[in-house]
Amino acid sequence: MKISVLAALLLTAAALPAAAQSGPSIQEQMACRGDASKFCAEHIGKPPQMNACLRENKSKLSDSCRKVVESRGG
Repeated sequence: MKISVLAALLLTAAALPAAAQSGPSIQEQMACRGDASKFCAEHIGKPPQMNACLRENKSKLSDSCRKVVESRGG
């Protein structure tokens, strides 16, 4: 379980759209790790597909993850 959560966290960090050359903060990563695993697990390791999946599922995301996606152009 710990490995899958850590993997999801790291892959979610890579998957979120970059805003002005900066990657997601630790807080942003933490905000979306559960949603990424729940709604977009099949896209882990595929940043473009993960980005699209998070945007497509924006209405289902937690408030904190939705704010991250929106702040990064989604």
